[in-house]
Amino acid sequence: MKPDTGEPERPSSRTGRIVSRWVNGLAVARGYRLAWLPHDAIAGLSLSAVLVPAGMAYAEAAGLPVVSGLYASLAALLAYALFGPSRILVLGPDSALVALIAASVAPLAHGNTEHAIALAGGLALLSGAICLAVGMLKLGFVTELLSLPIRYGYLNGIMLTIVVGQIPKLLGFQVQGASFLAQVRELASGVVAGKINGMALTIGVAALAVILGCKRYWPKVPGVLVAVAGATLAVAALGLAPRFGLAVIGNMPQGLPALHIPALSLDEWTTLAGGAAAIALVSFTDISILSRTYEARSGEAVDRNQEFVALGLANIAAGVAHGFAVSASGSRTPVAEAAGAKTQATGVVAALVVAGLLLFAPRALRDTPQAALAAVVIAACLGLLEVRGVWRLYRLRPSEFVQSIACLAGVALIGVVNGIGIALALAILGFLWRGWRPYSAVLGRVDRIKGYHDLARHPEARRIPGLVLLRWDAPLFFANAEIFRERMLQAVREAPTRTAWIVIAAEPVTDVDLTAADTLARLRDELLALNVTLCFAEMKGPVKDSLKHYGLFDAIGEQHFFPTIGQAVNGYLETHDVEWRDWEDEA
Repeated sequence: MKPDTGEPERPSSRTGRIVSRWVNGLAVARGYRLAWLPHDAIAGLSLSAVLVPAGMAYAEAAGLPVVSGLYASLAALLAYALFGPSRILVLGPDSALVALIAASVAPLAHGNTEHAIALAGGLALLSGAICLAVGMLKLGFVTELLSLPIRYGYLNGIMLTIVVGQIPKLLGFQVQGASFLAQVRELASGVVAGKINGMALTIGVAALAVILGCKRYWPKVPGVLVAVAGATLAVAALGLAPRFGLAVIGNMPQGLPALHIPALSLDEWTTLAGGAAAIALVSFTDISILSRTYEARSGEAVDRNQEFVALGLANIAAGVAHGFAVSASGSRTPVAEAAGAKTQATGVVAALVVAGLLLFAPRALRDTPQAALAAVVIAACLGLLEVRGVWRLYRLRPSEFVQSIACLAGVALIGVVNGIGIALALAILGFLWRGWRPYSAVLGRVDRIKGYHDLARHPEARRIPGLVLLRWDAPLFFANAEIFRERMLQAVREAPTRTAWIVIAAEPVTDVDLTAADTLARLRDELLALNVTLCFAEMKGPVKDSLKHYGLFDAIGEQHFFPTIGQAVNGYLETHDVEWRDWEDEA
């Protein structure tokens, strides 16, 4: 540690630490070892072999020119290499975002490709700005909004939507429907009408078989590269495109993208904001999960908020480079890891390969069949479909299973953003319902068992005459305050003997809002009219502080707050003439 000389720290030194803190690539570069370079170079070449066809495929699936996928990959790799805190994480186009991008861009583009590119760039800028703001303001906890059931439902809905959109390309024809149901109808009509292109189907199925086969039996072989490169070479060498009417990606523009901010109207920016927020939320979850996974493997701690800042900057870079929104890649990061990546120099090498392809050999990809790219997307979707997790929800938590299915149906039937909104609303309503109608229990003493226990679970439990012990298993707030009051009065009325004290076992109560405090004051007055004393046991200090702030603590009386239920019981027995025999716990 630097000794304290008593002199003020020079601005240059503070600036240097701030730059090193956020521009992580500089710190990595200063400590880089030449022995790592061969590993990073090989890993970068391996990564580019998967990244190029996948980037093109995801761009095609999003309704954008395939070159946009390369632009997005290039920008994301360089930005994350400069700002990303993880030494191995790979950012780029991702299947989980494809449907969100398409759903946000297509309704505004009206079939205009140039305008679609501008809209996709604007969407990436907005989502990047959200990610950047969340990271800078240390709001990373927003990832907790996507619970496991919602994530399952979202991913399954997205994957189902994407697969249905890609199957026509695999079969060699196109559908125009914007909605899931419209695409299903057009797909079925096309099959019935005999629109299937046999050559496209052969290439697509073969590519899909190669990708899935390599993933299952030869995981070290880059199946995506083998499938797409093989299909491209076959189409080019045999002239299959003109002979069979095979759809290919065609010529791509040569050179690197010119950086600029998309020119969109204020209404378009506003309309894109909802989709950008959804993209940011999904990206947060993806990068958090992957970051935690590789953090656990490497033992190197990663700042979540810094991850979000890097994610935001990567999206902004993709947005100004004619790309589209990017996220952490769960399929390409393992490729880099398996190839021996040591640092983000792997991403720089992969970016250089993409740049070289754009500068010197863009025509090499013109004969790539769309059926092969559709196979890449479908294979990725099949790998992300979550069936076991949903079945586990069905068996163990039916209410969360309903949330997951509602999210899936919402994403597929009414759109990705609306589907996520419905699922989030269901999750919040479920949480509110549990807090609105919480569990409460009248407690009694079970012989030779320490403590006081729920009478509903222990009917044999003995109750102390004149004393009601009641546990309330939730915070007290506006939605459940009246229910709390009703249950207290009901417990008093239904007690087997006339009640003198009611003691609330308040250990589960983590908060009391002002509405609940007013209800408590009214309950105290009602109980006093019945000659019943209101007491509390095991109430947490911060909750007591709230009652003091409201003036309710003194009104109830400090003597009516007990550290434990046992002390509350002793206090009651000392002030009332009650015959009560307790049993000692057995050793």
